[in-house]
Amino acid sequence: MGQQAQRTARRRKLGAALKDARVAAGVTVAEAAKVIGGDNSKVSRVENGRHRITQLELNALMDLCGVKQQKAREWLTALASEERKKNWWTQYHELLPGGFKETLLLESDAARIEVYQAEVVPGLLQTPDYARTVMAGAPYPPTDEQLDFYVKFRMERQRVFEREDPPQYICIMPEGVLHQQMGSADIMGFQLRRLVAACRSPYITIRVVPFTRHPYTCTGGSFNVYSYPGPMDLEVVHVPHLDGELYLEDDEAVAKYRRVFQNLQVSALSAQQSIELMTSIANDLEREARHK
Repeated sequence: MGQQAQRTARRRKLGAALKDARVAAGVTVAEAAKVIGGDNSKVSRVENGRHRITQLELNALMDLCGVKQQKAREWLTALASEERKKNWWTQYHELLPGGFKETLLLESDAARIEVYQAEVVPGLLQTPDYARTVMAGAPYPPTDEQLDFYVKFRMERQRVFEREDPPQYICIMPEGVLHQQMGSADIMGFQLRRLVAACRSPYITIRVVPFTRHPYTCTGGSFNVYSYPGPMDLEVVHVPHLDGELYLEDDEAVAKYRRVFQNLQVSALSAQQSIELMTSIANDLEREARHK
């Protein structure tokens, strides 16, 4: 039996595709419900991305709706085949904001993550002291106990780069992020050294848009693009905002953010030039710290 489940990007995409196939084939909701052994509400939940579907149910729906092309069937199967593994953050379920859980799911198995961070160093690259300073400056600062938990949790998230198949992680930041001192000069200098060290990984690329270049500025703010190539062929844009998280998987919306990221890459320094700039700023900060 399928299970009531959190709406994720995969399930939303799968549900929308199944609904399109059903409508195009002239199949009623009642007919679809009959072949998967459920009622109309079950079909509605599947099409809204709120119900996990089994492979047998998916095959039955594809056959009923005349989905015969092998590539289309493989795509739908890939979207439906989420691993039912227990994620490491499950034990913290009650402590995490609802919308943020989808970020964790996307982050955990994306093949490629592209990040534009306009204000601070991205969480997956932060040091503990830098993360603590950023979080303490939130509009509604957490308590000391909460702060300890969130910093520890953020460091645990960084283990995504230790998995067997780490994501390709491409980050673009304006130079201002590197100069915006979070905490002491020591904290900021150590954070920049952490970024330089991260660049040694074959999976991590950091590029900086310098003050001396005219940047592509119409970004609308920070965003992340999570990509799943191969049969799934899925891209999801995550736009964090003050009240929560926005997730976009509509092809047109994703294409707009993809274009923005490409334009940012044109404005950014090369990876090596970015390392040199980060090293130079870190050196300045360390000299400042020594003379205090």
